Amino acid sequence: MRVLRISHSAVVSEWRARDRSIRAHDVDLRLLSAKVWNEGGRDVTLSPEPGEEVIGVATRGKHPALFVYDPRPIWRELRRPLDVIDIHEEPFALATAEVLLLRRLARQSAPYVLYSAQNLDKRYAVPFRWLERWALRHAAAVQVCNAEAGRIVERKGFPGRSTLLGLGIDTAQFAPGSDHPTTTGEICVGYAGRFESHKGVSVLLDALALEPRLHLQLAGAGPSEARLRAQAAELGLEPRVTWRGSLSGSALADFYRELDVLAVPSLTTPNWIEQFGRVVVEAMACGTPVVASASGALPEVVGEGGLLVPEAQPRALADALVRAATEPERSRLSAAATARGADYDWQQIAAEQVDMYRRMVHEPLATGERRVHVVLVAYGAPELVDRALAPLTGLDITVVDNSSRADIADVAARHGAAYIDPGRNGGFGAGVNVALGRPEVAGADVLLLNPDAVISPAEVHILHTRLLAEPDLASVAPAQHDADGRPSRVAWPLPSPGRSVLEAVGLGRLGPQNTYVTGAIMLLRAEALAQVGGFDQRFFLYAEETDWAARSARLGWRHALVPEVEALHIGAATSSNSDVREAHFHASQEIYHRKHFGAAGWQVVRWAQIAGAAARSVVLSGERGAHARARARHYLQGPLAVRAALVRTSDQSESTT
Repeated sequence: MRVLRISHSAVVSEWRARDRSIRAHDVDLRLLSAKVWNEGGRDVTLSPEPGEEVIGVATRGKHPALFVYDPRPIWRELRRPLDVIDIHEEPFALATAEVLLLRRLARQSAPYVLYSAQNLDKRYAVPFRWLERWALRHAAAVQVCNAEAGRIVERKGFPGRSTLLGLGIDTAQFAPGSDHPTTTGEICVGYAGRFESHKGVSVLLDALALEPRLHLQLAGAGPSEARLRAQAAELGLEPRVTWRGSLSGSALADFYRELDVLAVPSLTTPNWIEQFGRVVVEAMACGTPVVASASGALPEVVGEGGLLVPEAQPRALADALVRAATEPERSRLSAAATARGADYDWQQIAAEQVDMYRRMVHEPLATGERRVHVVLVAYGAPELVDRALAPLTGLDITVVDNSSRADIADVAARHGAAYIDPGRNGGFGAGVNVALGRPEVAGADVLLLNPDAVISPAEVHILHTRLLAEPDLASVAPAQHDADGRPSRVAWPLPSPGRSVLEAVGLGRLGPQNTYVTGAIMLLRAEALAQVGGFDQRFFLYAEETDWAARSARLGWRHALVPEVEALHIGAATSSNSDVREAHFHASQEIYHRKHFGAAGWQVVRWAQIAGAAARSVVLSGERGAHARARARHYLQGPLAVRAALVRTSDQSESTT
């Protein structure tokens, strides 16, 4: 695999351990980094290790979001044959826009991955939010170092599932030392990092003043140092505070091993929150427990390797530091910290990153025989569930019962299916996601089966063979008919504002007609599920599979109808309220178009629907004309508003009965 990686932060040799580890996975990696960059308050000059391949690139600008590279080295690399482009810059950064523009000009088609650590949901000024949205919508992957950053990029337009990869460390260097002496009196607390107000060192000094057993070792530098020294003097802490200066490499590892406990008392501000906390994993890998504030990503990074305290509370911090440094708690936390730190070894991070690259180019997840796992989301109607499962007894099946009924559980047991009661009716998409989260489903191709549909194992086999025959197929579906033999449409064009306008003026047959498949039976490819993720649970009912198809299409996947298989689908058999079905359907259309085309795109769709319905109401008579007038009123009011009013009316009716 040929990978071009661009990262200004790779100027730091220790952080290029990621790239050296990636190359060990048979990856031909070309690395471009800044010639000089300010890291941790000091200028770092790129200095390759002996035999290390890294190309230094001149930069203009000093802010990570507001600098650009000299385009010439990037242009030369983009003219080479590539499989993946790894842009280790934020989606809103000018450097990202620059690389993507050069990629377009070079006619380079290799998919790209972005990086984000931003766990504050910011709305950037124009043009940065436009650049961010475009970069995310066309990316094949986004690597994040904390879970909230992943949720943000997905909300802002990335069509797939973000990849959570922590920042790695060299566990050969950051490793436990000899047995730590038992703490008998003085407790050695450490802090490593910048001296800035949001890092909370002032809170740590206040905690020190409350607990005389605490002695503090400070490793770092920064603009707040003079103020912190004055605070320590004012509190009478000078005999218990040692200023060690900035440490790195083996000296920093030795520092961690000296400590009873490391404090990370960060303070969230309106514009800053902890995005990872590299010192946390370094200290844990050395076997040193951590006491951290619950700021940003710190809770997920610390895990079981330390204790968490509320921000800006010196008493809570002091008590936790004493607890973490006192036996037997320290031994327990030290063991957990060592295990947790090992999770961030560069070799493991690199292996996960290479797996991400492979998902981007749609490499098969595994060799050997492929499994099909059937997922059925039920809501009542046990007789239909029984009929749907009967032909498939013996296959791997998961039933998610949104109605929480004992008779559904009995049907599932009778057919050897796993039964899950999610405890609420979160809708079809949420039910599917519950099943996808089961370890037994991971890595399998997934057959989504409605309770009012029937298919045989032989027909499932044909669908599976067709799915695997083309490596870029994300989903396939059979032709379908109802109980009277009438065919149901399964293949559709993906909705868009432009298509809505064409349909409103009677030209809906123009353009592609069969770009995705939907219906009561769909077989989804494991590799596509791994890259795209599950269903968007905001839809509740309808359009969740349309949204999944649109997202997967953006990631380079296709969908196909398998006409030689024809399955039974009764249609709406699990719901008797047509008004509710209609409200959910059109509300889902509004959610879909707002998500994919923004508020302006939705207004185009809305008024196209109103115009088309109004025109039909003039030329049609009777029930069809009345239906057209009702459709126009529905879209004038707004589908989400109509559904909300219907839900309120239903809730009021239930509360009075």
